[in-house]
Amino acid sequence: MLLFTAFLVLGALLPSASASARGMHELNYFQTSAITHEDGRKGIRIEIGMDRGNLSYQDITKKDSDAKQGSHVLALHLEKTQRGNVREDIPLRGDIASRVQLIENADKSLDVRVTMAGEPNEQNVSVYTAERTRRTRKPYRLVIDVFQPAAKGGSVQGLAGHTIVIDPGHGGSDSGAIGYSGTRECDVTLSVSEKVKELLQNSGARTVMTRTTDVDVYGPNASDHDELQARVDVAGRTPEAEIFVSIHCNAFRNSNAHGTETYYYPKSDEDYRLASVLDEELAKIDGVYNRGVKQARFYVMRCTSIPASLVELAFITNPAEEAMLTDDAFQQKLAEAIVRGIARYFTHA
Repeated sequence: MLLFTAFLVLGALLPSASASARGMHELNYFQTSAITHEDGRKGIRIEIGMDRGNLSYQDITKKDSDAKQGSHVLALHLEKTQRGNVREDIPLRGDIASRVQLIENADKSLDVRVTMAGEPNEQNVSVYTAERTRRTRKPYRLVIDVFQPAAKGGSVQGLAGHTIVIDPGHGGSDSGAIGYSGTRECDVTLSVSEKVKELLQNSGARTVMTRTTDVDVYGPNASDHDELQARVDVAGRTPEAEIFVSIHCNAFRNSNAHGTETYYYPKSDEDYRLASVLDEELAKIDGVYNRGVKQARFYVMRCTSIPASLVELAFITNPAEEAMLTDDAFQQKLAEAIVRGIARYFTHA
């Protein structure tokens, strides 16, 4: 569903009788509106009106766009169409899309080029035609909806409106476990947590992080108790928070130990259900052994009043898994699995 917030009319012109007589579409109207995607992303609606319906158009977007660096171009080809009096080059306000060009071709066709911030794809762009509406006095029109780029992995249904606390394990004076190549647990957990946050927000959820940088949550050189309580307090200061997910990397003296696992403390049936759906989604990642759901007395799970789970991503002390944990693509898979699990928790799927 799209929610309208504002609009700006840039031009509306009368159709040409000669164009209609030749069986040509003539562009006679241009309007932009600010819109919002159902997952919360902001967007712009571009409406290009014409004097008749049944417009034929084709997406001719090419990867080797000649747009300026850092932007992309959506290109549409319109058969039997002329520009009329609508401007050929129209600048747009905002950072979602910056320009619309209407370029007439020698074969009596026309190309529409939209310069946009994100790469044109089905998550960022929707193109369709609309019928004439007498109530709003809008003509037949080509509609192009352009949205802010989606986060990696897209969005997940069932999360909009929910509030989740994400706890990146360790940080500051406590680096957590360290792999054989020097990889620090606190760095991996923060990187994966940031990806989880991005996906959750892209899906319409509110995300509260216990830390967003390499710091002690309580303060420099905090005791273990004070540090863990400070993370619990983040949830306590967020009355609308519904679940708490702590993200860690596993470690063991035997470097052959491997796999993911998920923990819960049985404050309620919901704690186990949360851990179970998270574990089931992590188990779907190819090439990673799953160690299952386990019960434990971890402080952040026991002392958080809301359902809580602690996820062990993989063994940072296993050289092969340490290398995987530093890989951006693997971190993204982990984040997507965690977000899918959270969505299942809320939708009872």
